[in-house]
Amino acid sequence: MCSLPSSSSEEIIQKEGEETPIAYDDLSRRDVRSLIFHFLYAADAFNYEESIESIVDSFNRGYDLSVPLHGEITNTVKGIVDNRQELEKIYEPYLANWRAERISVCTKLILLFAIWELKNTETDARIIINEAIELAKCFAEEDAYRFVNGILDPVSKEFRGES
Repeated sequence: MCSLPSSSSEEIIQKEGEETPIAYDDLSRRDVRSLIFHFLYAADAFNYEESIESIVDSFNRGYDLSVPLHGEITNTVKGIVDNRQELEKIYEPYLANWRAERISVCTKLILLFAIWELKNTETDARIIINEAIELAKCFAEEDAYRFVNGILDPVSKEFRGES
């Protein structure tokens, strides 16, 4: 999925002509990851000066979502934003012949998110890497998914000892 979650016209429950917001519980894990990426992108666009709750509230109103302001998604985004400099230091040693400044915003955010997941969840590293690759295919440059895979593979081995 390369966009914000949406309901098909058949799934929309209507009450007196109003659409019911898309419930968090109805989202797939891929949808949740996409939302987290969108929130991270918005936070970066505001130079991290806007609160995550404000960003989530804006998305909820603008896209007819019902993402909890103090739930898993918001806490994940806050964790990534609050620790972004530490997370950047983790992938920088793997930037063979690249300077960190050359990495696009989207690619950087995908790397930060995936590394945060590797450090803070029990999700299998292969799933995390695969989901990061899918995000890169949707939102980053044409071949960024290869770059993301090339960085996350050794990082996952460092953190998880997985091959």
